[in-house]
Amino acid sequence: MGNPVIKVDSRRENLTDLTMEEIEKVIKKLPSPKTPVPDGVSASGTLTPELDMKIVLKLETWLKKSFLKKILSNTMDSEAHEKRPPILTSSKQDIAPHIANVSEMRHYLCGCCAAFNNIAITFPIQKVLFRQQLYGIKTRDAVLQLRRDGFRNLYRGILPPLMQKTTTLALMFGLYEDLSCLLRKHISTPEFATRSLAAVLAGTTEAIFTPLERVQTLLQDHKHHDKFTNTYQAFKALKCHGIREYYRGLVPVLFRNGFSNVLFFGLRGPIKEHLPTATTHSAHLVNDFICGGLLGAMLGILFFPVNVVKTRMQSQIGGEFQSFPKVFQKIWLERDRKLTNLFRGAHLNYHRSLISWGIINATYEFLLKII
Repeated sequence: MGNPVIKVDSRRENLTDLTMEEIEKVIKKLPSPKTPVPDGVSASGTLTPELDMKIVLKLETWLKKSFLKKILSNTMDSEAHEKRPPILTSSKQDIAPHIANVSEMRHYLCGCCAAFNNIAITFPIQKVLFRQQLYGIKTRDAVLQLRRDGFRNLYRGILPPLMQKTTTLALMFGLYEDLSCLLRKHISTPEFATRSLAAVLAGTTEAIFTPLERVQTLLQDHKHHDKFTNTYQAFKALKCHGIREYYRGLVPVLFRNGFSNVLFFGLRGPIKEHLPTATTHSAHLVNDFICGGLLGAMLGILFFPVNVVKTRMQSQIGGEFQSFPKVFQKIWLERDRKLTNLFRGAHLNYHRSLISWGIINATYEFLLKII
């Protein structure tokens, strides 16, 4: 049976007669989930007539005021929440910073992968060329030397060029793009001058990794086969001569890197524009291969004497640091002052550069489109 209805209108003048102590007593008597229902309170939690009517009236008024305050508070919170800007929780927005980071680094990543692909394919050709540059021998004799060394030694020394090329080509392509954008924002010069400066600076930065090229030279020279058998031992052999020994041959490296970068990046666009228009992905790949191959072959021939001098300088361990002109003069005299002897091995270098830079440029441009 339900509780009797309590009429409270005639008693409202006595509401002020109650104290907070009386109200607290009533509150303590209210049921909670953990305590039994007290006398004077129904199982539903409503007050029964057994309680003092003054307390009932005071409690009713107090509860009404508290309920009203809660409603007003909730209303204000709702309005404030509506004015607050929405929180972005989209999955696309969560991964946006990561996509931006990948986008900023893609030139470095594409250059690194292009170098790896190139080294893995062309290393044996490079080794034949190296022997010709170092000893001035014919292609057939260089190939015979490699055959005598055996297949086990064919890829001996691949780690330094793999480390060096993947790093330097990543810097070459990545720094060129970053520095070009940076210089355009801060220097008001013609586009050609800005890009040329960016290419030189990128090439100069590449020279930091000259020690890797230096160790590669030592590992490919059969005269040093009995001194060390791997990259670590070669680095250790140079350590006792000081840090300067790691950078032997730095001048030709700086000269080659800087000017070859200017020509490569400056002529890459115009050459591709003169090729037949590509309408398919495979046609674009072929055009990029031809463009990179032609540039690589041309630069390989142009800077071939520089590489001959560099190779001779870096094949030495310890001793005097001879200047570029002095080493060049020595080689010129050794080869009977004949230009054909100086360029011995250039035809193989032409074909190697044609293939290498074709692979590098095609791989770089292909990856740039899909990353």
